[in-house]
Amino acid sequence: MVNKLNIACCLASFLCFFFAADLQAQKRKTLKADPEILKITDSALSRSAGQYLQLMETVPDTLFPRTFQNNRLLTATSPSWISGFYPGTLLLLYEFNNSNKFKEEALKKLKVLKKEQFNTGTHDLGFMMYCSFGTAKRLFKTKAYDPVLLNSAASLSQRFHDEVGLIRSWDHKPEKWKYPVIIDNMMNLELLTWASRLSGNQRFYNIAKQHADLTIKNHFRPDYSSYHVIDYDPKTGKVLNKLTEQGYSDESAWARGQAWALYGYTMMYRETGDAKYLEMAMHIADYILKHPNLPADKIPYWDFNAPDQSAAPRDASAAAVMSSALIELSGFSKGDKGKVYLKTAEAMLRQLSSPEYLAQPGTNGGFILKHSVGFLPAGSEVDVPLSYADYYYVEAMLRYRTLKK
Repeated sequence: MVNKLNIACCLASFLCFFFAADLQAQKRKTLKADPEILKITDSALSRSAGQYLQLMETVPDTLFPRTFQNNRLLTATSPSWISGFYPGTLLLLYEFNNSNKFKEEALKKLKVLKKEQFNTGTHDLGFMMYCSFGTAKRLFKTKAYDPVLLNSAASLSQRFHDEVGLIRSWDHKPEKWKYPVIIDNMMNLELLTWASRLSGNQRFYNIAKQHADLTIKNHFRPDYSSYHVIDYDPKTGKVLNKLTEQGYSDESAWARGQAWALYGYTMMYRETGDAKYLEMAMHIADYILKHPNLPADKIPYWDFNAPDQSAAPRDASAAAVMSSALIELSGFSKGDKGKVYLKTAEAMLRQLSSPEYLAQPGTNGGFILKHSVGFLPAGSEVDVPLSYADYYYVEAMLRYRTLKK
Protein backbone atom coordinates (compact mmCIF):
# COMPACT_ATOMS: atom_id res chain seq x y z
CA MET A 1 0.00 0.00 0.00
CA VAL A 2 2.80 2.41 0.91
CA ASN A 3 4.58 1.78 -2.37
CA LYS A 4 1.40 2.30 -4.34
CA LEU A 5 0.72 5.51 -2.44
CA ASN A 6 4.23 6.81 -3.10
CA ILE A 7 3.93 5.99 -6.78
CA ALA A 8 0.59 7.73 -6.97
CA CYS A 9 1.98 10.84 -5.26
CA CYS A 10 4.95 10.95 -7.60
CA LEU A 11 2.69 10.53 -10.62
CA ALA A 12 0.38 13.29 -9.46
CA SER A 13 3.34 15.60 -8.89
CA PHE A 14 4.74 14.85 -12.32
CA LEU A 15 1.39 15.41 -14.05
CA CYS A 16 1.25 18.82 -12.39
CA PHE A 17 4.62 19.56 -14.00
CA PHE A 18 3.31 18.60 -17.43
CA PHE A 19 0.59 21.24 -17.19
CA ALA A 20 2.74 23.88 -15.46
CA ALA A 21 3.82 25.68 -18.62
CA ASP A 22 0.24 26.02 -19.89
CA LEU A 23 -0.99 27.17 -16.50
CA GLN A 24 1.71 29.83 -16.30
CA ALA A 25 0.84 31.00 -19.80
CA GLN A 26 -2.77 31.43 -18.69
CA LYS A 27 -1.66 33.42 -15.62
CA ARG A 28 0.39 35.92 -17.60
CA LYS A 29 -0.88 39.44 -17.59
CA THR A 30 -1.39 41.09 -20.95
CA LEU A 31 0.70 44.25 -20.79
CA LYS A 32 0.37 46.82 -23.50
CA ALA A 33 3.22 47.33 -25.93
CA ASP A 34 4.40 50.86 -26.58
CA PRO A 35 3.77 51.71 -30.27
CA GLU A 36 7.01 53.68 -30.41
CA ILE A 37 9.05 50.74 -29.09
CA LEU A 38 7.29 48.43 -31.54
CA LYS A 39 8.32 50.72 -34.39
CA ILE A 40 11.90 50.79 -33.07
CA THR A 41 12.11 47.01 -32.73
CA ASP A 42 10.56 46.36 -36.13
CA SER A 43 13.16 48.61 -37.72
CA ALA A 44 15.95 46.99 -35.67
CA LEU A 45 14.81 43.50 -36.65
CA SER A 46 14.89 44.45 -40.31
CA ARG A 47 18.39 45.83 -39.90
CA SER A 48 19.40 42.69 -37.96
CA ALA A 49 18.23 40.55 -40.87
CA GLY A 50 20.35 42.60 -43.25
CA GLN A 51 23.38 42.22 -41.02
CA TYR A 52 23.05 38.45 -40.88
CA LEU A 53 22.71 38.23 -44.65
CA GLN A 54 26.14 39.85 -44.72
CA LEU A 55 27.51 37.61 -41.96
CA MET A 56 26.31 34.46 -43.72
CA GLU A 57 28.58 35.24 -46.66
CA THR A 58 31.70 35.10 -44.49
CA VAL A 59 31.12 32.11 -42.19
CA PRO A 60 32.99 28.92 -43.18
CA ASP A 61 30.79 25.88 -43.76
CA THR A 62 31.87 23.90 -40.68
CA LEU A 63 32.42 26.78 -38.25
CA PHE A 64 30.33 29.19 -36.19
CA PRO A 65 30.81 32.96 -35.84
CA ARG A 66 31.99 34.12 -32.43
CA THR A 67 32.99 37.78 -32.79
CA PHE A 68 34.47 40.34 -35.14
CA GLN A 69 37.71 41.85 -33.91
CA ASN A 70 40.51 43.81 -35.59
CA ASN A 71 38.59 43.66 -38.87
CA ARG A 72 38.46 39.88 -38.95
CA LEU A 73 35.85 37.26 -38.19
CA LEU A 74 36.71 34.95 -35.30
CA THR A 75 34.98 31.59 -35.34
CA ALA A 76 34.40 28.54 -33.15
CA THR A 77 33.95 24.82 -33.75
CA SER A 78 30.81 22.91 -32.84
CA PRO A 79 31.97 21.87 -29.31
CA SER A 80 32.16 25.55 -28.32
CA TRP A 81 29.52 26.78 -25.89
CA ILE A 82 28.55 29.51 -28.36
CA SER A 83 27.88 27.22 -31.34
CA GLY A 84 24.09 27.18 -30.96
CA PHE A 85 23.59 30.92 -31.02
CA TYR A 86 24.27 31.50 -34.72
CA PRO A 87 21.76 28.93 -36.03
CA GLY A 88 19.39 30.01 -33.27
CA THR A 89 19.54 33.65 -34.36
CA LEU A 90 19.06 32.65 -37.99
CA LEU A 91 15.91 30.77 -37.01
CA LEU A 92 14.60 33.71 -35.00
CA LEU A 93 15.17 35.97 -38.01
CA TYR A 94 13.35 33.42 -40.16
CA GLU A 95 10.48 33.62 -37.68
CA PHE A 96 10.48 37.40 -38.18
CA ASN A 97 10.53 37.63 -41.97
CA ASN A 98 10.03 34.07 -43.25
CA SER A 99 13.09 34.29 -45.52
CA ASN A 100 14.25 30.87 -46.68
CA LYS A 101 17.82 32.16 -46.80
CA PHE A 102 17.91 32.14 -43.02
CA LYS A 103 16.19 28.77 -42.79
CA GLU A 104 18.57 27.13 -45.25
CA GLU A 105 21.68 28.48 -43.54
CA ALA A 106 20.36 27.45 -40.13
CA LEU A 107 19.63 23.90 -41.29
CA LYS A 108 23.16 23.61 -42.69
CA LYS A 109 24.61 24.58 -39.34
CA LEU A 110 22.31 22.19 -37.47
CA LYS A 111 23.86 19.35 -39.46
CA VAL A 112 27.31 20.41 -38.26
CA LEU A 113 26.11 20.82 -34.68
CA LYS A 114 24.11 17.59 -34.50
CA LYS A 115 26.98 15.42 -33.25
CA GLU A 116 27.23 17.46 -30.04
CA GLN A 117 24.14 15.69 -28.73
CA PHE A 118 26.55 13.07 -27.38
CA ASN A 119 29.00 15.55 -25.85
CA THR A 120 29.21 14.81 -22.13
CA GLY A 121 32.21 17.08 -21.61
CA THR A 122 30.27 20.33 -21.37
CA HIS A 123 27.55 21.78 -19.15
CA ASP A 124 26.48 24.12 -21.95
CA LEU A 125 24.34 21.77 -24.02
CA GLY A 126 21.31 23.92 -23.29
CA PHE A 127 22.96 26.91 -24.94
CA MET A 128 24.30 24.76 -27.76
CA MET A 129 21.36 22.49 -28.54
CA TYR A 130 18.20 24.08 -27.13
CA CYS A 131 18.83 27.54 -28.58
CA SER A 132 19.33 25.87 -31.95
CA PHE A 133 17.48 22.55 -32.25
CA GLY A 134 14.95 23.64 -29.62
CA THR A 135 14.10 26.73 -31.66
CA ALA A 136 13.86 24.60 -34.80
CA LYS A 137 11.53 22.22 -32.98
CA ARG A 138 9.30 25.08 -31.88
CA LEU A 139 9.09 26.58 -35.36
CA PHE A 140 8.80 23.49 -37.53
CA LYS A 141 6.91 21.10 -35.21
CA THR A 142 8.74 18.07 -36.58
CA LYS A 143 9.62 15.00 -34.54
CA ALA A 144 12.94 14.74 -36.37
CA TYR A 145 14.59 16.94 -33.75
CA ASP A 146 13.25 15.00 -30.76
CA PRO A 147 16.02 12.36 -30.59
CA VAL A 148 18.73 15.03 -30.86
CA LEU A 149 17.26 17.02 -27.99
CA LEU A 150 16.59 13.97 -25.83
CA ASN A 151 20.13 12.69 -26.35
CA SER A 152 21.42 16.15 -25.50
CA ALA A 153 19.44 16.13 -22.26
CA ALA A 154 20.76 12.67 -21.43
CA SER A 155 24.32 13.83 -22.07
CA LEU A 156 23.85 16.90 -19.89
CA SER A 157 22.32 14.84 -17.08
CA GLN A 158 25.49 12.74 -16.91
CA ARG A 159 27.22 15.78 -15.42
CA PHE A 160 24.84 15.65 -12.44
CA HIS A 161 26.07 13.78 -9.37
CA ASP A 162 23.82 12.88 -6.45
CA GLU A 163 26.50 13.59 -3.84
CA VAL A 164 26.61 17.27 -4.79
CA GLY A 165 23.12 17.59 -6.25
CA LEU A 166 24.21 19.94 -9.03
CA ILE A 167 25.40 19.80 -12.63
CA ARG A 168 29.16 20.18 -12.77
CA SER A 169 30.39 23.05 -14.92
CA TRP A 170 34.08 22.81 -15.80
CA ASP A 171 36.44 19.85 -15.97
CA HIS A 172 39.56 21.93 -16.61
CA LYS A 173 41.97 23.27 -13.99
CA PRO A 174 41.63 20.35 -11.54
CA GLU A 175 44.35 21.94 -9.44
CA LYS A 176 42.05 24.97 -8.95
CA TRP A 177 38.53 23.52 -8.87
CA LYS A 178 37.16 20.42 -7.15
CA TYR A 179 33.56 20.59 -8.41
CA PRO A 180 32.84 24.05 -9.88
CA VAL A 181 29.28 25.20 -10.59
CA ILE A 182 28.72 28.55 -12.31
CA ILE A 183 25.59 30.69 -12.35
CA ASP A 184 25.51 30.33 -16.16
CA ASN A 185 24.30 26.76 -15.62
CA MET A 186 20.80 28.02 -14.86
CA MET A 187 20.41 28.69 -18.57
CA ASN A 188 20.87 25.02 -19.48
CA LEU A 189 18.01 23.70 -17.36
CA GLU A 190 15.30 24.44 -19.93
CA LEU A 191 16.65 21.62 -22.10
CA LEU A 192 15.99 19.23 -19.20
CA THR A 193 12.47 20.42 -18.42
CA TRP A 194 11.53 20.23 -22.09
CA ALA A 195 12.99 16.72 -22.40
CA SER A 196 11.11 15.60 -19.31
CA ARG A 197 7.79 16.73 -20.75
CA LEU A 198 8.43 15.00 -24.05
CA SER A 199 9.83 11.75 -22.73
CA GLY A 200 8.08 11.35 -19.40
CA ASN A 201 11.50 10.90 -17.79
CA GLN A 202 11.10 12.54 -14.41
CA ARG A 203 14.83 12.38 -13.72
CA PHE A 204 15.43 15.25 -16.14
CA TYR A 205 12.88 17.36 -14.25
CA ASN A 206 14.26 16.40 -10.84
CA ILE A 207 17.80 17.35 -11.87
CA ALA A 208 16.65 20.77 -13.08
CA LYS A 209 14.69 21.40 -9.86
CA GLN A 210 17.46 20.25 -7.56
CA HIS A 211 20.07 22.29 -9.39
CA ALA A 212 17.88 25.40 -9.24
CA ASP A 213 17.10 24.88 -5.54
CA LEU A 214 20.70 24.41 -4.44
CA THR A 215 21.75 27.37 -6.55
CA ILE A 216 19.29 29.51 -4.57
CA LYS A 217 20.77 28.16 -1.35
CA ASN A 218 24.45 28.63 -2.15
CA HIS A 219 24.96 31.04 -5.04
CA PHE A 220 23.33 34.20 -3.73
CA ARG A 221 24.27 36.88 -1.24
CA PRO A 222 21.71 38.44 1.13
CA ASP A 223 21.11 41.25 -1.40
CA TYR A 224 20.30 38.66 -4.12
CA SER A 225 23.40 39.32 -6.16
CA SER A 226 25.05 36.15 -7.43
CA TYR A 227 28.51 34.73 -7.11
CA HIS A 228 29.94 33.49 -10.37
CA VAL A 229 31.51 30.21 -9.20
CA ILE A 230 30.76 27.97 -6.24
CA ASP A 231 33.28 25.18 -5.75
CA TYR A 232 32.00 22.08 -3.97
CA ASP A 233 33.54 19.04 -2.35
CA PRO A 234 32.57 16.26 -4.79
CA LYS A 235 32.46 13.70 -1.97
CA THR A 236 30.27 15.56 0.49
CA GLY A 237 28.62 18.38 -1.44
CA LYS A 238 30.02 20.91 1.03
CA VAL A 239 30.73 24.41 -0.28
CA LEU A 240 34.50 24.92 -0.42
CA ASN A 241 34.81 28.38 -1.99
CA LYS A 242 32.75 31.20 -3.49
CA LEU A 243 34.71 32.80 -6.31
CA THR A 244 34.67 34.52 -9.67
CA GLU A 245 36.33 33.69 -12.95
CA GLN A 246 34.92 36.37 -15.23
CA GLY A 247 33.91 39.12 -12.81
CA TYR A 248 35.93 41.90 -11.20
CA SER A 249 36.36 40.16 -7.84
CA ASP A 250 35.02 37.23 -5.85
CA GLU A 251 32.54 39.50 -4.07
CA SER A 252 31.52 41.59 -7.07
CA ALA A 253 28.38 41.25 -9.19
CA TRP A 254 29.46 40.30 -12.70
CA ALA A 255 26.75 41.79 -14.92
CA ARG A 256 26.14 38.88 -17.28
CA GLY A 257 26.07 36.52 -14.31
CA GLN A 258 23.19 38.52 -12.84
CA ALA A 259 21.50 38.35 -16.25
CA TRP A 260 21.86 34.57 -16.40
CA ALA A 261 20.31 34.30 -12.94
CA LEU A 262 17.38 36.57 -13.80
CA TYR A 263 16.62 34.72 -17.02
CA GLY A 264 17.14 31.29 -15.46
CA TYR A 265 14.71 31.70 -12.57
CA THR A 266 12.08 33.39 -14.73
CA MET A 267 12.31 30.40 -17.05
CA MET A 268 12.13 27.92 -14.15
CA TYR A 269 8.92 29.52 -12.91
CA ARG A 270 7.44 29.24 -16.37
CA GLU A 271 8.53 25.61 -16.63
CA THR A 272 7.48 24.42 -13.16
CA GLY A 273 4.94 26.82 -11.71
CA ASP A 274 6.91 26.80 -8.44
CA ALA A 275 6.33 30.18 -6.79
CA LYS A 276 9.75 30.28 -5.16
CA TYR A 277 11.34 30.68 -8.60
CA LEU A 278 9.12 33.66 -9.39
CA GLU A 279 10.01 35.18 -6.04
CA MET A 280 13.70 34.63 -6.75
CA ALA A 281 13.49 36.14 -10.21
CA MET A 282 11.80 39.23 -8.81
CA HIS A 283 14.44 39.61 -6.09
CA ILE A 284 17.19 39.40 -8.73
CA ALA A 285 15.38 41.89 -10.96
CA ASP A 286 15.00 44.33 -8.09
CA TYR A 287 18.68 44.05 -7.25
CA ILE A 288 19.61 44.90 -10.83
CA LEU A 289 17.10 47.70 -11.32
CA LYS A 290 17.78 49.41 -7.99
CA HIS A 291 21.56 49.14 -8.14
CA PRO A 292 23.15 52.60 -7.85
CA ASN A 293 25.67 51.69 -10.54
CA LEU A 294 23.08 50.82 -13.18
CA PRO A 295 23.39 53.62 -15.75
CA ALA A 296 20.41 55.77 -16.61
CA ASP A 297 20.15 54.16 -20.04
CA LYS A 298 19.97 50.71 -18.36
CA ILE A 299 22.93 49.16 -20.23
CA PRO A 300 25.07 47.78 -17.37
CA TYR A 301 28.78 48.06 -16.97
CA TRP A 302 30.50 44.70 -17.37
CA ASP A 303 30.53 44.34 -13.56
CA PHE A 304 28.31 46.27 -11.16
CA ASN A 305 31.25 46.72 -8.79
CA ALA A 306 34.01 47.44 -11.27
CA PRO A 307 36.18 50.40 -10.21
CA ASP A 308 36.11 53.68 -12.13
CA GLN A 309 32.65 53.14 -13.54
CA SER A 310 32.99 56.07 -15.92
CA ALA A 311 35.76 54.22 -17.78
CA ALA A 312 34.39 50.67 -17.38
CA PRO A 313 33.10 49.08 -20.60
CA ARG A 314 29.38 48.48 -20.98
CA ASP A 315 28.10 44.99 -21.74
CA ALA A 316 25.39 44.88 -24.39
CA SER A 317 25.18 41.09 -24.03
CA ALA A 318 24.10 41.42 -20.39
CA ALA A 319 21.48 44.01 -21.35
CA ALA A 320 20.16 41.78 -24.14
CA VAL A 321 19.70 38.84 -21.77
CA MET A 322 18.16 41.07 -19.09
CA SER A 323 15.70 42.69 -21.48
CA SER A 324 14.48 39.33 -22.76
CA ALA A 325 14.04 38.03 -19.21
CA LEU A 326 12.30 41.18 -17.98
CA ILE A 327 9.75 41.04 -20.80
CA GLU A 328 8.74 37.54 -19.74
CA LEU A 329 8.92 38.33 -16.02
CA SER A 330 6.68 41.36 -16.48
CA GLY A 331 3.81 39.07 -17.42
CA PHE A 332 4.19 36.96 -14.30
CA SER A 333 4.58 39.76 -11.75
CA LYS A 334 1.78 41.18 -9.65
CA GLY A 335 0.86 44.81 -9.08
CA ASP A 336 3.04 47.54 -10.51
CA LYS A 337 6.12 45.32 -10.59
CA GLY A 338 5.29 44.01 -14.03
CA LYS A 339 4.97 47.51 -15.44
CA VAL A 340 8.34 48.49 -13.95
CA TYR A 341 10.03 45.42 -15.43
CA LEU A 342 8.50 46.06 -18.85
CA LYS A 343 9.45 49.74 -18.83
CA THR A 344 13.02 48.80 -17.99
CA ALA A 345 13.10 46.25 -20.81
CA GLU A 346 11.78 48.93 -23.16
CA ALA A 347 14.52 51.33 -22.06
CA MET A 348 17.12 48.64 -22.71
CA LEU A 349 15.72 47.84 -26.15
CA ARG A 350 15.52 51.52 -27.02
CA GLN A 351 19.20 52.01 -26.16
CA LEU A 352 20.39 48.77 -27.77
CA SER A 353 18.56 49.85 -30.93
CA SER A 354 20.25 53.25 -30.95
CA PRO A 355 23.31 54.11 -33.08
CA GLU A 356 25.45 53.65 -29.98
CA TYR A 357 24.87 49.87 -29.93
CA LEU A 358 23.11 48.83 -33.14
CA ALA A 359 25.60 48.46 -35.98
CA GLN A 360 25.16 50.48 -39.13
CA PRO A 361 24.31 48.38 -42.19
CA GLY A 362 27.36 46.71 -43.68
CA THR A 363 29.57 47.28 -40.62
CA ASN A 364 30.55 45.26 -37.53
CA GLY A 365 31.42 42.21 -39.61
CA GLY A 366 27.72 41.46 -40.01
CA PHE A 367 27.05 41.16 -36.28
CA ILE A 368 24.10 43.12 -34.93
CA LEU A 369 25.19 44.66 -31.62
CA LYS A 370 28.36 46.48 -30.69
CA HIS A 371 30.01 46.88 -27.27
CA SER A 372 29.74 43.54 -25.51
CA VAL A 373 32.24 42.05 -23.05
CA GLY A 374 33.20 38.38 -23.02
CA PHE A 375 35.96 37.76 -20.47
CA LEU A 376 37.54 41.01 -19.33
CA PRO A 377 39.93 39.68 -16.65
CA ALA A 378 41.55 37.53 -19.34
CA GLY A 379 41.56 40.40 -21.83
CA SER A 380 39.36 38.36 -24.14
CA GLU A 381 36.54 39.78 -26.26
CA VAL A 382 36.32 43.22 -24.68
CA ASP A 383 34.13 45.85 -26.36
CA VAL A 384 33.30 43.66 -29.35
CA PRO A 385 30.23 42.08 -30.96
CA LEU A 386 29.29 38.63 -29.67
CA SER A 387 26.99 35.98 -31.13
CA TYR A 388 25.04 35.45 -27.92
CA ALA A 389 24.38 39.19 -27.55
CA ASP A 390 22.74 39.06 -30.99
CA TYR A 391 20.69 35.98 -30.10
CA TYR A 392 19.14 37.37 -26.92
CA TYR A 393 18.61 40.81 -28.47
CA VAL A 394 16.62 39.32 -31.35
CA GLU A 395 14.75 37.05 -28.93
CA ALA A 396 13.88 40.04 -26.73
CA MET A 397 12.51 42.00 -29.68
CA LEU A 398 10.39 39.06 -30.84
CA ARG A 399 9.06 38.60 -27.32
CA TYR A 400 8.16 42.27 -27.19
CA ARG A 401 6.30 42.05 -30.49
CA THR A 402 4.02 39.38 -29.04
CA LEU A 403 2.64 41.99 -26.64
CA LYS A 404 0.82 43.73 -29.50
CA LYS A 405 -1.24 40.64 -30.28
